[in-house]
Amino acid sequence: MKRRLICLLACLLPLAADATEVDPVPSVMWAFYHKQFLDNAPFVFDERVKLLAPPFAEDARQVPLEIDARAFKGRVVRIFAWAELNPLPKIVDFQPKAGVLPWLSLRIRIEQATPLRAAVLTDDGVWHVGSTLIDAAGGGCTAPSVVRTQPGWEEHIGEVLGGRYPRGEYSRVRVQVAHPMDNGMVSGIPEFYLNHAQLIGDNGQVMAELELFPAVSENPNLAFDIEGGGQTRLVLRDNSGNEFDAAIP
Repeated sequence: MKRRLICLLACLLPLAADATEVDPVPSVMWAFYHKQFLDNAPFVFDERVKLLAPPFAEDARQVPLEIDARAFKGRVVRIFAWAELNPLPKIVDFQPKAGVLPWLSLRIRIEQATPLRAAVLTDDGVWHVGSTLIDAAGGGCTAPSVVRTQPGWEEHIGEVLGGRYPRGEYSRVRVQVAHPMDNGMVSGIPEFYLNHAQLIGDNGQVMAELELFPAVSENPNLAFDIEGGGQTRLVLRDNSGNEFDAAIP
């Protein structure tokens, strides 16, 4: 009996080492956002949710961010990310479905140094929260749009550039979408941003859904990891009702 108990404890120790209720990036805002975004649901801070960003945002308008929850492959219901000290904190609400790994890459705006969070909801109803800190000179959310300074930018809204790149058992889809992603914080320019996206497989099934928010950078760069072959379509919609559809071989 004692030997069985020791074996059970040995199996549980790795889980205990990865998950904790101690905030790895202590923040006075955590309790507020836990209630606001996660509805005070059960959670753990979990090192298996990897949130990768540079330690310093050299360009606060274009900060690369990678969310990796592949440790929970097959169990992920939803991934929600935010920047705690941004004036508009929400970044993305990502729901990977069959054939899409729980991994996402994008670029975001940062207004100031801030904790970044990615909360991964698993099928047992627990949120696993990955965290990191990023430093910044500031102003990424309130800087004027670069896209709007380019002649004829309106004619290119919704154009998608990208491709699919094999990586062994899966392939990585990378796209860039032409859109100013106006967040409403620049005087005289109202909100105008992509707010919804779907990845659709060659048989018409929805492989992933994303809700995007104004913290995403202009001309959004998105990347997904997809299992299997076949053509993929990216269907996008902005908050003005414009719809865009692009095929990705």
